Amino acid sequence: MTTRIHQTTHSEQAVPAGRRIVLEFRAGGEAIPAILLLPREPVPAPGVLLLHGYSSRKEHVAEGVGGSLMRHGIASLSIDLPLHGTRADPLQAQAARNPLAIVSVWRTALKECRLALGYLRARPEIDRDCTAVAGYSLGSFLAVLTAADDPAVRAVVLAAGGDLPSGTPLSAVARAVADPIRAVRKLNGRPLLMVHGTGDRTMRPDQAQRLFDAAGEPKELKWWNAGHILPAPAIDYAAEWLRERLGRGG
Repeated sequence: MTTRIHQTTHSEQAVPAGRRIVLEFRAGGEAIPAILLLPREPVPAPGVLLLHGYSSRKEHVAEGVGGSLMRHGIASLSIDLPLHGTRADPLQAQAARNPLAIVSVWRTALKECRLALGYLRARPEIDRDCTAVAGYSLGSFLAVLTAADDPAVRAVVLAAGGDLPSGTPLSAVARAVADPIRAVRKLNGRPLLMVHGTGDRTMRPDQAQRLFDAAGEPKELKWWNAGHILPAPAIDYAAEWLRERLGRGG
């Protein structure tokens, strides 16, 4: 079954390494705000879906890792997740704190991630057979779950990501909806890169190590002397890693 995706372009401008397009797209539901970065070469280019962290927004990942990817000849699509960025709604966010609402928001986010990949692959500038997913913190949970259900995803990058923390409230409910361990085991030989700070107190190193240990090969866990905010070299390392995996011979 073909999904019809409707797009509205808000702005388009040339940037040093290519083009920056601010847009939104939908498939019958709420409009999803996005930033699409397209390198000048190659055409079509590999594409990566970028998923931001909690309380963040699409601009943060677009300007950071998205810019680095574009300089490596890789396109990216950064989206605002539900209740984030231009979709922030304090009243709705307050209501979403009960467990059932959290489950609903999480399922909506996963559905939108799948739609975003479909939109990215439908762009004529993108090599639809050469896409990946990268997520930071909260986005890393969504990234590994999205990739687990989409065998066309060629590679996965998780920045400041890991397993659910030990003693998670309502852990049985959480794992039923979003279990990173179960998801990472479904990558089935697709390359995984995890970049993490040794001093991260938000997503603790033991959580990262648990998820990494559960993953199959090929995989790499790269540690940085940092906290939850990773340094610029970590972003460049991830971009170069993706370039190698998404290259025409990768």
